[in-house]
Amino acid sequence: MINIVLFGAPGCGKGTQAQRLKERYGIDHVSTGEVIRGEIRRGTELGRSMESYIAQGKLAPDEIVIGMIANYVAEHLDAKGCIFDGFPRTTVQAEEFDKILAKHGLKVDIMVDIHVPEEELVRRILLRGKESGRADDASEEVIRDRLKVYHDQTAVVSDFYAAQGKYASVDGIGTIDEVFDRIAGIVDNVK
Repeated sequence: MINIVLFGAPGCGKGTQAQRLKERYGIDHVSTGEVIRGEIRRGTELGRSMESYIAQGKLAPDEIVIGMIANYVAEHLDAKGCIFDGFPRTTVQAEEFDKILAKHGLKVDIMVDIHVPEEELVRRILLRGKESGRADDASEEVIRDRLKVYHDQTAVVSDFYAAQGKYASVDGIGTIDEVFDRIAGIVDNVK
């Protein structure tokens, strides 16, 4: 089993690249953002509690996200591997994630950080907002707030994995295929 943390700021292409990794390696794709948006669409208690955080561009509370991931891992122990997209987003989440995986004899094998300059991220997210209708992608102010939260609270997670020798960075500028080839080159060396 291989467990990949796919990392990078909002708009860097994590979802697109995760789908490609899923197809190539036959591993599961876990997107915390999609899980949360699904809860919101269904109007669940979790969804309602999360809606205001997302509308403001804020991160979901650690305990809620950690609980969702713990449940997912426990229910998918037969998977060939997993791509965790959008998790962990804080050092607390990363520490708890290591404990969750260790309980099942698993570990994070590699964190791949897709790096894209901020102005390109804003441009991509605004475009995505026009195409998808996602409210959190339609306001430049909300997008810049999300990027600030990412840099202030999430970027430090890369240090956590770097300290374990599990960190790799790729240039996220180029075609989808070019970026994928960079990521696959890293993953192939881990397996």
